[in-house]
Amino acid sequence: MTRADANNVAVFPGRGSPAVQVGFERREMERILNLYGRMVAAGHWRDYAMDMGKEAAIFAAFRRTSERPQMRIEKRPANRNKQGMWTLHGEHGQILKRGHELAGVLAPMERRLMKIVES
Repeated sequence: MTRADANNVAVFPGRGSPAVQVGFERREMERILNLYGRMVAAGHWRDYAMDMGKEAAIFAAFRRTSERPQMRIEKRPANRNKQGMWTLHGEHGQILKRGHELAGVLAPMERRLMKIVES
């Protein structure tokens, strides 16, 4: 093999290749869907959407399908060493919480759910 051929070698997908899509791990999805299910039972959410791209995985919860999401959870691994890879966005796009752990980022929604249940 010549040096020119060595530069054109294709890299096979596997351990050394970069991720082509960011996604939620099983435990993360369980935690998010657990919150979603309790909010549905409380009558606040009726629909959800997920988007998994190269830079972020997003879970959005809706009061009604035709509206903008009431809550959006983003996982951005590129921010892991900065503010944390988890972000909770409100209905109008404002950032409600950032962090390194999903449980801490979901805490405002958990508190809101507890207020609803106690009322």
